[in-house]
Amino acid sequence: MKELFWRTVATAVGVWVADSMIRGIAVTEAETWWQQVLVYLVVGLVLAIVQMFVKPLVQALTFVLYILTLGLFGIVVNALMLLLCSWLTSHFSWGITVDGFWPAAVLGGLVIAITTSIVTIFLPRPGRGDSRR
Repeated sequence: MKELFWRTVATAVGVWVADSMIRGIAVTEAETWWQQVLVYLVVGLVLAIVQMFVKPLVQALTFVLYILTLGLFGIVVNALMLLLCSWLTSHFSWGITVDGFWPAAVLGGLVIAITTSIVTIFLPRPGRGDSRR
């Protein structure tokens, strides 16, 4: 449960950075700052769940493409996961909107992946804090 929480926070920060940097990615605007933070956290949760369950399945099914492109197909998979998250949240009054595959989804997937990686370096990992046995 802690792992999902930290992954959600890291992904929400990545979504916020992508929303700030990339034209074509927009998160629903809220009235107050705490509602906006909540929207980012919920979008981060949806994207984290998609990346936890759907992405490994897609990676397994497209393993040959990963080999042939020397891993660059991962950029396409990240973009597809962002588009899937956009589609899932479009059914509600809040969420993320991505304007097409290129360049919004591709660049957004890259920015979110890089930002999430950087944030997870600084966040405490569950189970790592206590080294006593």
